[in-house]
Amino acid sequence: MKRAYPRWMHHLPALLRGMIEARNWLLAYVLLILVPAGFLLYTYYQKSSAILEQEITRTMLQTIKQAGINLQYQLDRVRDTSNSLFMSPSLYKYLVESEEAFPIDVMKNLRSLLEVAENNENVFRVRLFVDDSKLYAGEKVNFFSVESLKGRPWYPRVLEASGTLVWTGAYNEHYIDRDDAYVFSAARMLRDPTRYDRFAGILIVDMNERTVGDLLGKVELSKSKSLYLMDKDGTLIWHADKSRIGQPAAAPELLSRLASAPEGIEKISQGHEGKYAVYTSIRNTNWKLVAEVPAGEISRQAVTLNRFSGAAVLLGVSVLFLLLVFVLLAFVIRGMNRRVQLVIRAIHREGIERLDDYNIREGGNLNLLERSVDHMMLKVKGLMEETYTAKVQEREAQLRALQAQINPHFLYNTLDMINWIAVGRGATDISQMIDALAKYFRLSLNKGKDNVSVEDELNLARVYLEIQQSRFPQSFDFTIEADPRVMDLMMPKLTLQPIVENALLHGIRKSSWGKGFIRIEGRLEGESLMLSVTDDGAGMEEELAGRLLVEPLSQVRTDGTGSSYGLYNVNERIRLFAGEGFGVSIRSRPGEGTTVKVLLKPVRINPSQDGGANK
Repeated sequence: MKRAYPRWMHHLPALLRGMIEARNWLLAYVLLILVPAGFLLYTYYQKSSAILEQEITRTMLQTIKQAGINLQYQLDRVRDTSNSLFMSPSLYKYLVESEEAFPIDVMKNLRSLLEVAENNENVFRVRLFVDDSKLYAGEKVNFFSVESLKGRPWYPRVLEASGTLVWTGAYNEHYIDRDDAYVFSAARMLRDPTRYDRFAGILIVDMNERTVGDLLGKVELSKSKSLYLMDKDGTLIWHADKSRIGQPAAAPELLSRLASAPEGIEKISQGHEGKYAVYTSIRNTNWKLVAEVPAGEISRQAVTLNRFSGAAVLLGVSVLFLLLVFVLLAFVIRGMNRRVQLVIRAIHREGIERLDDYNIREGGNLNLLERSVDHMMLKVKGLMEETYTAKVQEREAQLRALQAQINPHFLYNTLDMINWIAVGRGATDISQMIDALAKYFRLSLNKGKDNVSVEDELNLARVYLEIQQSRFPQSFDFTIEADPRVMDLMMPKLTLQPIVENALLHGIRKSSWGKGFIRIEGRLEGESLMLSVTDDGAGMEEELAGRLLVEPLSQVRTDGTGSSYGLYNVNERIRLFAGEGFGVSIRSRPGEGTTVKVLLKPVRINPSQDGGANK
């Protein structure tokens, strides 16, 4: 009677035969994998700490950069308030009011203007420093004598900036109507717009230091971090310890290293341990946000991560070794050839064109599989790169669409409310300006559509020029003449506006005589639609006029709002809209004015395309 054995024992002979057949593979495994793995594990322990420290400090740098972006956002909100007041015609009207005006009325109007600006939650107080001759200079809530500023260390920088915004560091300010507080101030000099060489005052917009303190207090790097702001001279302008504000931020050697790059990580030798300085720049301020972290804390974090990852690597190598030796070599190698053939047939069945060109006999099945898979991986990699690129472009388009969104109803309702407030207070000039601005936005938004009628485009140019006439009274006149047959033709929106803006700001406003005339015409010329903008301003050289259409110039306006010329972009948009043979042409000579002609394909607006703002 035969003795019964457990089922698993029947597989032992096959297992032993598999291991004997795989002895060469086992030896190769020990020499080529196990020994190098041991050496790599040793090297890993030697270098992993430094690598982990780099990763931790890079993570800290990303945290600091994000904190800098958040701080920049808060500063920009205060800057926007200052810019709004700086560009307000009403502010200058009240500041340069004639001596016959009643000072109480002037102060009331100015205070109303400043109270609107103080509605910004980031604005702590708006102050105007004016000449002692103004009777309201001693009010000391919103209005002060400019003499009281002359002892401030940043006052000379405000005068040198000549209207450009200057940020101060945190300092303790005394207010008679509220408790003293540490504030950051955005200061700029105001000039009389009718006589630019005459001083009109100093505008200061204060931001509470708590806004910065609360923001930077949320930055989590380590328990012993030291976080501070410093200016370009290396002086502390903010620190949690207020007594350190105004002192040098660090040793001169470190300051010179921090000044060498806009952001980065610097290791500082300090005693036996040392520390890391992680820093980033705050745009438009010449400030740097710096965090000093003891190197010991980073090392402790790295050791903790290293210990965990080292144990995981050791466990993984051990498990892999056991699996490969006792399972993979015993059971997989016997069926390798069969599986290779199955894979090759599957690849062939799925359609690898070059597979038929391979010589199966040269190198055997493994060589054929290698080359086949390599070819397939190249194709898959190319498809993945194409898919990734398409996804990135789709995401960028979505982001641009989200950034371009605006709620017109909210904008119109807000402007309407401001308009009625102005009417209620008898400020008809403000009411007219707001009404014109509402029309401008309605026409320019065009319900989110890219094309408008010629009539809407001409109305947009008209509203823009009417607004500029309010801004620069008696500095120019204009006329718009158009053939009624072109009014319902379609064109890209905001085509004429940059041309009209150039005619005003770079033509008439830069002319020596300071007053001019702008003519806008629209007519049919043969089979084309012709729109032209002519001014009798300063003009330009032929070379510059030619370059405006073939390359995007990046000249900056004096008011800091961006590129001075948009003709290159206008020309490119028209060529995309109408095709070759259409676009922009310029005729100009210095002292004789400029004429810009826009040649378009005449396209009638279908009812489904009609997105005019006034429809």
